Amino acid sequence: MKYASQKKKRYIYFTIKRLFDIICSLVGIIFLIPLTIVIKIAYICTGDFNSIFFRQVRLGKNGKIIKIFKYRTMVPNAEEILEKWLKENPEKREEYLKDRKIDKDPRITKLGNILRKSSLDEFPQFINILIGDMSLIGPRPVVPDEAENYGKRKMKFLSIRPGLTGYWASNGRNNISYKERIKMELYYIDHCSILLDIQIIFDTVFAVIKKDGAK
Repeated sequence: MKYASQKKKRYIYFTIKRLFDIICSLVGIIFLIPLTIVIKIAYICTGDFNSIFFRQVRLGKNGKIIKIFKYRTMVPNAEEILEKWLKENPEKREEYLKDRKIDKDPRITKLGNILRKSSLDEFPQFINILIGDMSLIGPRPVVPDEAENYGKRKMKFLSIRPGLTGYWASNGRNNISYKERIKMELYYIDHCSILLDIQIIFDTVFAVIKKDGAK
């Protein structure tokens, strides 16, 4: 009976969560339109006429392959620059493959740096939320090979929709080790609730204002 009650509570929670996601994503997309126009004009002013959107392959719920939307923050030939950087810095290769980040990343544009620090580069993911690939709150989506860092807990990590923000994302992000990140993401999955989601929303707002952990 206790298991059935918990299952019912989680069903109600995830139903409310999905309705909230749809409402928030519709509101977010309204703001997305003028923001996209401003960012496009800003890129054109720098002489960059390439697409301002970037789609990246990530893992969704139950390991489903999804493509998340972002504003492009890197130069168009970012992959070539990364390959060259890894060849010139072989001692950093393992560190990059583990944490997926580079100090003073040469691929990031000046405008892209502003978008990242303000977290505006993630804004287009309201589209992913609306179509059901993501939730407003949940573990941040990872690239396929990155999920292996979770080991035996991989499927647990992939058991719910990834989020635009989450327990880890609102509490330090890049200031936290990957090992600690894993613990925080799994903690959320075990304890997710309406109250925790509300707390994460407020923590995210304060983190964005303070640019806490943003790179």
